Amino acid sequence: MKRSVVKIASVVLVTLALAGCENMSHRERNTAYGAGLGAVAGGAISGIAGGSVGTGALIGAGVGGVGGYMYDH
Repeated sequence: MKRSVVKIASVVLVTLALAGCENMSHRERNTAYGAGLGAVAGGAISGIAGGSVGTGALIGAGVGGVGGYMYDH
């Protein structure tokens, strides 16, 4: 359980670091936000379901990043 919290906290920290980049285009920001939110959601859902939090976070980041990129497309 403690490792899951550390992994999720790490993903949140990376997301916040990416969110601080002001010189990003609108599409780049949407992609970063989508990847960060997807990673947190994927890790949380995977942890609740009893799976690997890291794998869930990676899959969620990929899906969220694609969704964020295509949001305005």
